[in-house]
Amino acid sequence: MKKTLALLAAILILALPVMSLADTDITVGVTGAFYEDLWQPAIDLLKEEGIHVTLQQFSDFSIPNNALNDGEIQMNAFQHHAYFNNDTSTNGYDLTCIADTFVITMNLFSNKYESLDALKADIEGGKALKAVVPNDATNYGRALILLQDAGLIELDAYEGTPNVENIVSQKVELVEVNASMTYQYLDDADVCAINGNYAASYGVDPASAIFTENVDLSNESFICLIAVRTADQDKPEYRRVAEVFCSDVTGQVIHEKFDGFFYLVWEQAE
Repeated sequence: MKKTLALLAAILILALPVMSLADTDITVGVTGAFYEDLWQPAIDLLKEEGIHVTLQQFSDFSIPNNALNDGEIQMNAFQHHAYFNNDTSTNGYDLTCIADTFVITMNLFSNKYESLDALKADIEGGKALKAVVPNDATNYGRALILLQDAGLIELDAYEGTPNVENIVSQKVELVEVNASMTYQYLDDADVCAINGNYAASYGVDPASAIFTENVDLSNESFICLIAVRTADQDKPEYRRVAEVFCSDVTGQVIHEKFDGFFYLVWEQAE
């Protein structure tokens, strides 16, 4: 009953005309082809209200916040809080989160092993194996947590996200590459920690992961967000874009095409 009422409320909200926001052009920065599918239903609904949203693809995580801060785009939706906090602090960007969206999982994939147990068996048999991980600070730390949960490394106590100094022992050699490149190392490495947005962009079946991340929504570190320049955080047109995106119109696409890569924050709040 609760979910039914929430769905009806969402439909009514989306059906309301927003005349004051007509003829507004907004560019949203994203990273990954799958965002085209995710955003299309929201783009179609917003167009009916006179809000014209265009997606701008970036090939690297390091670019969209800079583009937003410089005014080249109006919003971005590609990163989690841990990355956002680190990137804005490091570079002095004046940006603000206006909505939490979902967790995009980081899972372990392998073209050489069908299971984590098989990989571990080779390690115990004396094989030296390599694990590819993202090289940016926050995703590297997230990969370390993933590898520890999988039993491939051991970490000591840490705050926030761990780094190389927190590694106490390891059963695999870590190979650091750009997060966008991790998928391309599947044929060379023994196992790869791949961000879900890149895995989804390459059409990877989430069920093929040999180990799946433990998602904890009580920790916002890896919850993705929609960001704007701080000066624009109260603009109704930007808030409207976030509201429509964080609704059942996007959830339906995710459940139909990308189930297994996403945990939707707005559904957990219902």
